[in-house]
Amino acid sequence: MLPDEVKRIVAARVGGPGAVAEAARRRVRATSPLGDHGKAMIIAADHPARGANAVGDDPTAMADRFELLDRMCTALRRPGVTGVLATADILEDLLLLGVLDGKSVFGSMNRAGLAGSVFEIDDRFTGYDAETIAAMGFDGGKMLTRIALDDPATPSALENTARAVDRLADHRLIALVEPFLSVWRDGRLRNDLSTDAVIRSVTIASGLGRSSACTWLKLPVVDGMERVLSASTLPALLLGGEVTDPEAAFVSWGRALRLPTAQGLVVGRSLLYPADGDVAGAVDRAVSLL
Repeated sequence: MLPDEVKRIVAARVGGPGAVAEAARRRVRATSPLGDHGKAMIIAADHPARGANAVGDDPTAMADRFELLDRMCTALRRPGVTGVLATADILEDLLLLGVLDGKSVFGSMNRAGLAGSVFEIDDRFTGYDAETIAAMGFDGGKMLTRIALDDPATPSALENTARAVDRLADHRLIALVEPFLSVWRDGRLRNDLSTDAVIRSVTIASGLGRSSACTWLKLPVVDGMERVLSASTLPALLLGGEVTDPEAAFVSWGRALRLPTAQGLVVGRSLLYPADGDVAGAVDRAVSLL
């Protein structure tokens, strides 16, 4: 990111909070979360707020905010990219840079379950709330929902997600629920990515809240996606996660996108930090799958 762009963000922030509100007011909203190709291509960057800054072998890759914003701007300017998912600090930087016109915007809501912590399941809502998402003219909110059957904090986590689904539905905004069946192993919380576990998480997440009219799912691509995406009629966005084999990942994404409830991709690190460093190329290839 150019120093002048950083100075512009800082000057706007020093000048007062009105600059962010004005940038949000001026933003041209997307007419649909889906692009001209009929699918969503959303760039995700809410990892740092959970302290999850690692990409591959670099434990602090996403902690360089100037570099992250530069990569995000490159990605958001590529044809076919429809939106962004992030916390308030990042979305407000992008608003001040003027790169969110015509994009769908999703605010990340619960970030208290810090990566690697003993309280990771107790993922309280420390980010956006539904009222602010609506006031900012955004399109929806995302909530990570880990379900650990051996952790007594799970019922509260499910209840908090259900209440967020309710409040977003009251505003007719998308509630993007990202469920995982998770287990504690050797002091670390691990997501169970077996087909049956993902299916179970889908059936649980689909029933949260007093209405599912505005609920979408954000799901990992695993073996048996036909079965996974047959577990609910809710629209589903496929997450990228950290990719170790890009070729295999693109093949599996393309196959899953052909299923009827799959509405697009939400991808972060694997597109923002590709192994060859070519952000534009990685994004363009993902868009081509749509």
